[in-house]
Amino acid sequence: MRYQYKKSLSPRKRRHLRVRARISGTAERPRLNVFRSNQHIYAQVIDDKAGHTIAAASTLEPAIREAFSTTEENGHRRVHEAEVVGRIVAERAREKGISTVVFDRGGYKYHGRVKAVAEAAREAGLEF
Repeated sequence: MRYQYKKSLSPRKRRHLRVRARISGTAERPRLNVFRSNQHIYAQVIDDKAGHTIAAASTLEPAIREAFSTTEENGHRRVHEAEVVGRIVAERAREKGISTVVFDRGGYKYHGRVKAVAEAAREAGLEF
């Protein structure tokens, strides 16, 4: 997909569009998308052909929020939260009968929280 105002997009968004031009999720092999903000991380398993989200998890969910209280002063808290999100989204995808996915890092480096989501999803049974 081409945008007329390419320069007005952020560098991350441009990288993501470049990756998305090559990968797409299907019903048999959906796309595992990761989005990270400064405070939270979100993961979705998406069937792009149908335009549906099959499974999703984020640090905004009460179960994950309770596990990691904001008063806890741990330098790697957000990485641990990302691991939990990866594990939960993989479990939810497996419940829906999804075993293989295409990983979409969303224009981010494969490092830190994005890597933690991917590795936790692999450990929980998703193949990519």
